[in-house]
Amino acid sequence: MRRLLRGAAALALATAALTAVGTTEAQAANEWAGCPYGAVCVYPQNQNPAVSPSHIYWTYGTHNLHNQYGNHWVLNNQYDGALAMLCYSSGTDCTADMLAEGTGVYADLTPINSIFLRPHLN
Repeated sequence: MRRLLRGAAALALATAALTAVGTTEAQAANEWAGCPYGAVCVYPQNQNPAVSPSHIYWTYGTHNLHNQYGNHWVLNNQYDGALAMLCYSSGTDCTADMLAEGTGVYADLTPINSIFLRPHLN
C-alpha cells in the first residue's frame, strides 16, 4: 500500500511540474521585447530596438515618471483592450498614444510626467 501511495504521489508531482512548464511557456510566448504579458513597459533611453525594460507597470491608474529624459520605447503589452497614455500632468492632459494592446511609441519622455493605464471601456 505504501508503494502505491508513493507512486501516486510521484505521478501527481510529475503532472504538476509538466503543467507548470506548459503555463510558463504560454506566458513567455506573450512576452514582447522583454515586456511581460499584462504590463506596460518603459525602456532605457535610446535603447532601440527595445530589448529589456527599465520600468514595468502592472496596475491601472497614474504612474509618475522620475528622471526619464530623451527618447524611450513605451510598450503596451496589456490584455483585454486596456489602454496606456502618456500624460503631461499627473494623470491629466494625456495624449492618445497606445489605444490598443500590442502597441507602442518611441517618444521623448522629457515633457512627460506620468503614464496612465486604464481598462478598455465599452
